[in-house]
Amino acid sequence: MHADLFCKRVDNYGDVGVCWRLARSLQREAGWRIRLWIDDLAALAHLAPQTSPGAARQVVEGIEIIRWTADAPALTPGDVVIETFACEPPPAFRAAMRARVPQPVWVNLEYLSAEAWVEGCHGLSSPQPDGLLRHFFFPGFTLATGGLLRESGLSAQRDAWQGDRAAQRAFLQRIGAAGGFDAGSAALRDWDAGARLLTLFCYPAAPVDALAAALAGAARPVLMVVPEGIAPALPAGQTGALHVIRVPFLPQGDYDRLLWSADLNFVRGEDSFLRAAWAARPLVWQIYPQEEGAHWVKLDAWLARYQAPKAAQALIRAWNAVPGAAGAGLPATGLPGAGSPGAAFAPLLRGALRGAPWEAWEQTARAWDARYADRQGLAANLARFCAEQAETR
Repeated sequence: MHADLFCKRVDNYGDVGVCWRLARSLQREAGWRIRLWIDDLAALAHLAPQTSPGAARQVVEGIEIIRWTADAPALTPGDVVIETFACEPPPAFRAAMRARVPQPVWVNLEYLSAEAWVEGCHGLSSPQPDGLLRHFFFPGFTLATGGLLRESGLSAQRDAWQGDRAAQRAFLQRIGAAGGFDAGSAALRDWDAGARLLTLFCYPAAPVDALAAALAGAARPVLMVVPEGIAPALPAGQTGALHVIRVPFLPQGDYDRLLWSADLNFVRGEDSFLRAAWAARPLVWQIYPQEEGAHWVKLDAWLARYQAPKAAQALIRAWNAVPGAAGAGLPATGLPGAGSPGAAFAPLLRGALRGAPWEAWEQTARAWDARYADRQGLAANLARFCAEQAETR
């Protein structure tokens, strides 16, 4: 199969991250030829450093990349056209899709959701006024959806990494040397002595100050690794028990290794959320904020499946400023950013990280990863779906 994959960056890196992982999975595991159309090559270059931000056409890791602009080249569509997150192929390309015989299989890859309604919408088709047929493909957590983006062989790579403390140490020194994780630093000495390692990747509304204050007062040293551009007001260095270590924005492979090295990962959006889940370590997900609090419904749908201990669920809801969290010791809040957990965050954090609740959370994380390790991934399911649709052309 030859596929055109369209990607528009909305406001963060998640859309680009999902598209790049999907492109590589379809190429490597399904054997497809991929042509990736993307409107922000600079964003892709953060995740795949071989990318040239100024090139109109280029090949990176065997994937052809087209800079998607108003004057993009007129190319014949492939066998499959995938628009990610309803980004809409340009009119001229749609006209070429209509003229192609047979017409390509056109798929709209939707956002990930744990909500039950996804099962009923996955795989539905919609005839378009111009004669094209669009199919809707929903990632999801059940066998009645399109599955989750996870490459084959991931578990073995992760397990080998997590069993190699020396490799982790060298890696952390390499990425964090400029941010206080160099040889002989207090942070590295604490990590060698068993300090807990956290990563932080969040949206601006996250209660970062409350998190930092709670960790600074912890009885056990904590190292928090923060990529550039995230929580910019949070200074690097040591405050009480907390070491804040700034690292560059990492390519996808290095970010995976960072997540694998951590004890707890604070993540956001879709791509980093799934990668943290595949680390088989506890995670706190900050879901992408939506109007009228629609994201809180999505968060609850996932938490109902994740089945972490109550202390962890209370912490995750607090991190997302969920209304009604007063029952967990938090003030009720409105829209994201409207309130701060403040002093109430510290006891929630301590409750989730102590003894039995922490051990239960670790077990949840391992069980969650194991549940999906042997399932067909999103790329394989999408390839099979497109092949079935192509047979009807």
